[in-house]
Amino acid sequence: MNGFVQTALEAATAVLLLCGAVFCLLGGVGLVRFPDTVTRLQAAAKAQNLGLLLILIGAALRVPLPYAGLLLLIAVFQLTTVPVLGQIVGRIAYRTGAVERHTLTVDELARRLAPPDAPDTGEGGGGRGRET
Repeated sequence: MNGFVQTALEAATAVLLLCGAVFCLLGGVGLVRFPDTVTRLQAAAKAQNLGLLLILIGAALRVPLPYAGLLLLIAVFQLTTVPVLGQIVGRIAYRTGAVERHTLTVDELARRLAPPDAPDTGEGGGGRGRET
């Protein structure tokens, strides 16, 4: 029984590490291939985050328990910082004009960032923005 459990654990570790590596690779390809800032942020935030989590879980299966706790702490830190940094970078890109606003289906920041004396165009605010 112990040999079977050890083999199953090694197989699960191999699958998790390989899947994590594939997601990291796809995230890197997305950063290079996608055309604009918003889609590149999507590749960086989603694929890279999932890839790293799979690698951390795969590594946690093979290390002693105290080190597995450290890997869990790294995963929690990753899950809390990546969405926040993605939001900050996305907002900076929007404000500096790096985002092509005509390609957005919903533009929720248009009304919030408009000057107070600007007329309301009906865009943003949770409704549907300009559709292309």
